[in-house]
Amino acid sequence: MQGKTAIITGAFGALGRVVAESFVKKGARVALVDKAPSPPPELATALGAKALMLGNVDLSSRTDAAQVVEKVQKQFGGVDALVNIAGGFRWVQVADSTPEVWDLLYTLNVKTAANMCHAALSALIASGNGRIVNIGANGAIKAAAGMGPYTASKAGVHRLTEALAEELKGKVTVNAVLPSIIDTPQNRADMPDANPATWVSPAELAAVILFLSSNEASAVTGALVPVVGRV
Repeated sequence: MQGKTAIITGAFGALGRVVAESFVKKGARVALVDKAPSPPPELATALGAKALMLGNVDLSSRTDAAQVVEKVQKQFGGVDALVNIAGGFRWVQVADSTPEVWDLLYTLNVKTAANMCHAALSALIASGNGRIVNIGANGAIKAAAGMGPYTASKAGVHRLTEALAEELKGKVTVNAVLPSIIDTPQNRADMPDANPATWVSPAELAAVILFLSSNEASAVTGALVPVVGRV
């Protein structure tokens, strides 16, 4: 990743921070994109001059997504990798769901990724070694109760990944990682009786994302990679 530039969405959150740090440690420059207005102060300090912080970005807007790519190209000269972490979750049974929750999860999980992929395609192709890594969900392979709207949207991410991999074959690799439960403070708070020792740590997931973004993964495309820890 030395000298390469990566855009990471949802980057101010628990997973995004670790992914950004792992890229910088390997010599990459990173653009951290998030809907939040600003990153945690310690994150900006840790990443230093190799990071461009872009807050208050609405990735459900194609205009905002296009502006992200323009700013990154202006700052760093190009784009070599796109990591789509931005997304959301709601637990709701289908019988209790509303049209609004279906629309929300489609927007948070599918539309944000699709908009960023669309905006970055030309730059990724121009890099000659472009990479896209999406975040799917292992639960979207076989959904559990209360997971209908969420896993339906993540299944959309899986199909988006596969379609793009076919469309960009020989130009850009496109893959997705499929985590089970990620060990984040929010998940620990939401599931106090669960055993986080069985979950996937952000560092473990970041290592897979980093590999799929690297030169070593040049022959891997269209893959949906389960990263399930010990669940």
